[in-house]
Amino acid sequence: MNLVDALKAKYPGSQAWQIGDSADMANELADLVMKGIKTASCGSLASYLAEKSPPRIGSHNIILDGRDEPVCVIRMTSMRLVRFSDVTEELARKEGEGDLSLEYWRSEHKAFFTRAGFYADDMELVAEEFEVVEVCNKTDHAWRSYLI
Repeated sequence: MNLVDALKAKYPGSQAWQIGDSADMANELADLVMKGIKTASCGSLASYLAEKSPPRIGSHNIILDGRDEPVCVIRMTSMRLVRFSDVTEELARKEGEGDLSLEYWRSEHKAFFTRAGFYADDMELVAEEFEVVEVCNKTDHAWRSYLI
């Protein structure tokens, strides 16, 4: 049994996914999540509604790096709808990216949502907050998982 399967068995109903739209972005964002710097994320409401099994408050999710290897397990603690134009400095800081400013957040997320074909200034986002409950470390070619 690989670590993803073991984590799914440990956290029934959990999903495993990358954050972002490239392997490099997935690596960078997974690292920020694992370190507790990134405690929030958001996606378009349209893509959330299209998911077969979207995250929900209380659900556990396995965060993968750019090689689809597990980095950590998170638990969703909060979800809310917010328009792109109404995102606050606080949410931008919790996203943990760049210089943590709202200006950086808007620039990078506008580019991301434009690439995905979803961008509009008034688009609805699902803003998710989460906590890390388990970290997976790769040492000596063996995966070890540590509860937080």
